[in-house]
Amino acid sequence: MKAIIARDRVSGNDGLALAKVPYPHAAENDVIVRVHAAGFTPGELDWPGTWTDRAGRDRTPTIPGHEVSGVVAGLGYGTTGLTVGQRVFGLTDWCRNGTLAEFVAVEARNLVPLSDGIDHTVAAALPISGLTAWQGLFVHGQLTAGRTVLIHGAAGGVGSVAVQLAREAGARVIGTGRTAHRQTVLGLGAHYFVDLHLDRVEDIGQVDIMFDVIGGQILHRSAALVRSGGALVSIAEPPRTQPVNGRAIFFVVEPDRVALAALERRLRDGRLRPLVGEIYRLEEAPAAFDPTHRSRGKAIIRVVDDAQLTTNGPTGGEG
Repeated sequence: MKAIIARDRVSGNDGLALAKVPYPHAAENDVIVRVHAAGFTPGELDWPGTWTDRAGRDRTPTIPGHEVSGVVAGLGYGTTGLTVGQRVFGLTDWCRNGTLAEFVAVEARNLVPLSDGIDHTVAAALPISGLTAWQGLFVHGQLTAGRTVLIHGAAGGVGSVAVQLAREAGARVIGTGRTAHRQTVLGLGAHYFVDLHLDRVEDIGQVDIMFDVIGGQILHRSAALVRSGGALVSIAEPPRTQPVNGRAIFFVVEPDRVALAALERRLRDGRLRPLVGEIYRLEEAPAAFDPTHRSRGKAIIRVVDDAQLTTNGPTGGEG
């Protein structure tokens, strides 16, 4: 099969290339997914798990990407709950070969069924951003209706989902970003927008939850905004400043099938829309990692067109 491989840690983005690699092996409780669309995180080439397995052994060359939307092509021994031909999407293991490929092996517990009306490119934009927003707000932030939440980086992949989830939960939502992001953030449902270039963070006032995806001085200066009993939640870096009589949490997203299914329902019902940016073909994926190619929304790799499969029929096995 074809896949994007990362050759070594030293080469970074320059070490990405399209190559023919072996068809993935389905371990016990695995699912082989025919990838229709895949998502990735630009910084994942710096993650230790990209280059080693869970025992710390080198596994280069490696296939990046950890978000997938596609169709079940095969089942490993003992796999239940999913069937061949079923549409699925989800999050793959950090320490295994990823989704920038024609096929990928995924633990069944990390996949959920995908409704027919949802485009694969939209679904592939949701697993990491959606689960991060969900866990930041509801698991770590303990958000409930009537509370005020401040979301830094509200126009980004995680922030944009967080705005929509917080608004649906009945919170008062304040989103921050650059000047060009104002209408996007307000259009997603934020009650107020704060321009980080023109407005003072200190003038925002007290909030119950501060959800940060930026880090640095913005995170540090915002700690004082969290009222007693509130939470400062960050995915950018461990907070250096503890809110007075509050909690400071740094976390890394974890797979959660129940939460992913809840996000899928919102996607299906039109209550949630990830911001999809530029869409690349598989052979163009190395360019998508280029930091100079950033566009608004999450870049997605379209591995196969549904129309092409309808015309030519699905392919499977080694190729």
